[in-house]
Amino acid sequence: MNPNLAQTTKKSLLDDPKTVRRIRHNHEKNKEQDHTSLLDAAAAAFDYDACKNDYWNPEPFSLLWGTPIWDQSSPSQRTILNQLYWVAYYSQIISAEIATIFFNQTAGASLYGLEDFRMVCDTLDLESSQERAHINAFKIVSEQVESALFGERVFSYSMRGPYRETMLFADGGALRSAWKSAQLRAYTVLSSSNPFIGCQYFTVRGVRTLNGKIVQHQLSQHYMKAQDKGSMPIPSKISYYHFMDESFHFNSSMLISKEVMNSLPTPSRIESTIANVALLGCQRDHYNFCTAVNGIFWYDPAMFGAIEKVLTSKRFGLDRRGALELMERSLCSENEGVLASYRTHQTARESYKQYLAGMDYVWKQNKDMAVMGKNSLEQHLADNRRAFRVYAS
Repeated sequence: MNPNLAQTTKKSLLDDPKTVRRIRHNHEKNKEQDHTSLLDAAAAAFDYDACKNDYWNPEPFSLLWGTPIWDQSSPSQRTILNQLYWVAYYSQIISAEIATIFFNQTAGASLYGLEDFRMVCDTLDLESSQERAHINAFKIVSEQVESALFGERVFSYSMRGPYRETMLFADGGALRSAWKSAQLRAYTVLSSSNPFIGCQYFTVRGVRTLNGKIVQHQLSQHYMKAQDKGSMPIPSKISYYHFMDESFHFNSSMLISKEVMNSLPTPSRIESTIANVALLGCQRDHYNFCTAVNGIFWYDPAMFGAIEKVLTSKRFGLDRRGALELMERSLCSENEGVLASYRTHQTARESYKQYLAGMDYVWKQNKDMAVMGKNSLEQHLADNRRAFRVYAS
């Protein structure tokens, strides 16, 4: 190489042709199989009345499945609970994808300042465009459903910025939310100006979306296994289209966090600390597991109001006393719904540990998922019982 044309870093992504080929292949396949137009068409055609009598997910992926609330529900109420799982689950995914769009761009800003990283940045641009189509489809369905069932929002919300609490039903008050917002703003500056932090975001993204990949694969099966796919409910089609896009996004997270990172200088102690603090934050976000929505790590007590609203709606017809009695049995005692959510939490923790194995800069408490592992079935029920006594008083 002409020494007068030397690059600004000693390492180059082009020195790793295998990773370059894999990034290019993932990007080209994602463009080739892009589901944006299908998602937009499905969202535009959605009519709740046309599919209000259908399950949209496999039965175990229903709101409060396996709890006394589910056991005592009529067939028509179980259909609503199945649909409300879709609404609740993808409302959380909207929140996650708002953050993804933003931090894709800040990461791209830091990486484009280096030589040879255009393909990575182009990959992130495509993904952000796809995320906007996902969000639009989820919002159209969720808002139409909640308008028809309740006349108001229960799990959905108006559009928001990236500095809000990502977990919709979280364990924390206004002070914690303000502190988290401040951390996200600081992380924005770092990830947009430091290539290691920009790349390391995809370690966080990979961990956060790994459980989503596991759950969304199961949700997509409702459409994939149907003999007559053309007659399937539109939300089931949206679940499938979304899963197909996200499969490529997860591949991107894996490639950037595990392979592209090797083309960057070894992180400093400060950079490693920032990266590990971000992973600790992910552990705290995923500490809880949610009885009502298996696969989303919401804090059950934060959902008490939403669940009561569902049960006292005209679709379920309970008074407050009856709703509270059923909620206590469902959320404060061991049942199949609680056990199923706990198993998902355990599966997620083990998969996160596998994802982080071999990353030299990651602290042991993150590799072991030690914070997430402090929760247990007994702790979960004790927390719910304590909070429920206050809520019901």
